[in-house]
Amino acid sequence: MYKGLIEKYKRFLPISDKTEIVSLLEGNTPLIKANNLKKILNVNFDIYLKYEGLNPTGSFKDRGMSMALTKAKEEGAKSVICASTGNTSASAAAYSARAGLKCIVLIPDGNIAFGKLSQALIHNAKVIAINGNFDDALKIVREISEKLNIVLVNSINPYRIEGQKTASFEIIEDLGDAPDYNFIPVGNAGNISAYWKGYKEYRKNNLSTKLPKMMGFEAAGAAPIVLGEPIEKPETIATAIKIGNPASWKSAEEARDESGGVIDVVTDEEILSAYRMLAKYEGIFCEPASSTSLAGLIKYINKKDFEIEKNTKVVCILTGHGLKDPDNAIKNSDEIIKIKADIKEIEKIINF
Repeated sequence: MYKGLIEKYKRFLPISDKTEIVSLLEGNTPLIKANNLKKILNVNFDIYLKYEGLNPTGSFKDRGMSMALTKAKEEGAKSVICASTGNTSASAAAYSARAGLKCIVLIPDGNIAFGKLSQALIHNAKVIAINGNFDDALKIVREISEKLNIVLVNSINPYRIEGQKTASFEIIEDLGDAPDYNFIPVGNAGNISAYWKGYKEYRKNNLSTKLPKMMGFEAAGAAPIVLGEPIEKPETIATAIKIGNPASWKSAEEARDESGGVIDVVTDEEILSAYRMLAKYEGIFCEPASSTSLAGLIKYINKKDFEIEKNTKVVCILTGHGLKDPDNAIKNSDEIIKIKADIKEIEKIINF
């Protein structure tokens, strides 16, 4: 029986035999081969989708939160705090409930999808909406955590990165080796840093023979790394990566440079196009920010000065489930057809 990622990968994680693990059986998410997208995009390499939306609270955040709450409890903490655009708050609240700790969440008022907000509330977190953006919230929780000795569980918490790196391990195990390219959304930049850390650790331990190029993508309206300076008021439909001053900026650049990859931008239009393609052609419903990875891949397929080699393996990370943000799904779909309850009328409509 699967017992969660900490139990499975404990030799690579900072725990002891006495550590009480806080887990909701996160991890073990599927790596789905995208055969339909391969045909539609007319490429000669294999595309795989790491569907992190199937974690317990519906996002990749659960990997890191399991580690963060495990260590917080081990160290005797009574409460944790985080800033969030949604997924972190949902995960922190759930794992705090599991651990028996109190959870405080700061969110940007009016800038969090209801699917995520509902999770934080139902798990009994104390949710505080501020008149500001994510970066403002992060600055505040950093100060509060130091002043009141409350454990901060944003991705600047090193245990978060330790948990999140395990997704790389799973990819290598499923493929039999590391992929050639890893396309991934970039917001606060902890995830690209974590994946790279994981790939390097498996390579160092001879559990893979190569390292992938890390291909990170920010939304065009929230691209501080690409622009080279913080953005005071980031704007993008992809709320999960709507961040103007990433906490893991430096380590993300290191992942890019060490791997020979890129950190680039995609537009909201490109993000939404990829979002619809994943649902329409592969049956995978992810939140808009997740589809940033596929949008980046499509951008580079069409780049004249860039070529992905034949028969290589490309992995796109889908970070969160589509039910996190149902409003955008409805806005970007065809309207519901409303008619009277008449079989002939219905037959006319379904006669493709």
